[in-house]
Amino acid sequence: MEAPVIVATFPPVELLQQPPPTESAMLISLTVGKVDAGVAVLLTNDKRLIEFPSILLPPNISSGSIVDITVSRNFTSEQKSQSAFLALQDSIFSSFGDSEPLPPVLRCKNATQTSVVLEWDPIELATADCISLSLFRNGQKAGNIPRPTSMHTTKISGLAVDTEYSFHLVLRTSAGTFSSEKLVVKTHKMTDLSGITITPGILHAQIRDSLTTAVERIGAKLADSVRIDTTHFVTTEGRGIAWEKAVEMNIPVVRPEWVEGCERNGRIVGVREYYLDADPSKRQIPPLREASPPKEPSVSPPADRRTNGTNGSSQGIPPTPPAKDTPKPDDEVSSEEEADEEKSNVQDEQKVRVEDREQHKVALRPNELSPPKPEERERERQGSDSSPASGSRTPGQSSFQDIAL
Repeated sequence: MEAPVIVATFPPVELLQQPPPTESAMLISLTVGKVDAGVAVLLTNDKRLIEFPSILLPPNISSGSIVDITVSRNFTSEQKSQSAFLALQDSIFSSFGDSEPLPPVLRCKNATQTSVVLEWDPIELATADCISLSLFRNGQKAGNIPRPTSMHTTKISGLAVDTEYSFHLVLRTSAGTFSSEKLVVKTHKMTDLSGITITPGILHAQIRDSLTTAVERIGAKLADSVRIDTTHFVTTEGRGIAWEKAVEMNIPVVRPEWVEGCERNGRIVGVREYYLDADPSKRQIPPLREASPPKEPSVSPPADRRTNGTNGSSQGIPPTPPAKDTPKPDDEVSSEEEADEEKSNVQDEQKVRVEDREQHKVALRPNELSPPKPEERERERQGSDSSPASGSRTPGQSSFQDIAL
């Protein structure tokens, strides 16, 4: 028995791509029950109520009238509506979903001993809205950047000398949060003057030229206008638009001698003694360090030297006494002071020896409290009677030789 053969036929492709045929319309008869100003109540044959807009009914309709309504599906309108919706979705995606904001790029513009100036590229928001732009220092929030869409630089002051810091920006938008890469910046040492940026004010031509040369020698920079990275404003007169801007930005206004002081000290110096109204006598500027040649030992001639040669070739020259008001060299003054000290030491030693000798004499004197012997009394009485002019000696007045040890 042979297997049956099944033959399937498919419609052409052109027929499949065509919209489906319109279905047959459905006719419905409805009875008008009540007509109001805006809504009419219609009754079906199975006693159902339908609220229908009265504006869509024919005119002169009243209660009890019968109306016929034809109901059918419009495939053509459905396809047009679907195409319009897909086009709207594509336009929304291309406007708001195709691109997204970019993370900010942070850089260091300038660094000094106690401050850092940071800058970044204009933020790319695409179609999103900016909520905030925050700056973080060492992982902690330092503050929000005002006007983030127009402000691209900021200055951080009050930092420690010769210390590393890390900074990064965090951008919050309606499309999400984006963070920049961390930037490590190290503040300068006190002897590093490369971070100084000077803006000159009102100066004479000669002073301006010398200032330019001094700034180049110390390794600093010159700026024609007052900027955010300007560290000092140098001028001799407190007036002008640039001076007003420097005062408004709280930039130190100093005299040109401040640059000279930094060069002499080999490090950055304070600005208090170099303000326009500061007292110049309070400045402590050390002299320039120069290599001084070694001093040769000076040989002073003897004070009194007379030569008496046997052959008569040299004659004696008497010394000239020094004048009283003539200042003496340092080496002669020091030698005289040493001689005076030696004389005072010798006199002190002599006084000590004399005092020791007197103490020995007092110790070797006889005891005046011991009573004299009867033989000595008799001898003294006889001696006083025989020779009264010779003078009598008492035990207290006896000499050192009369004492028996």
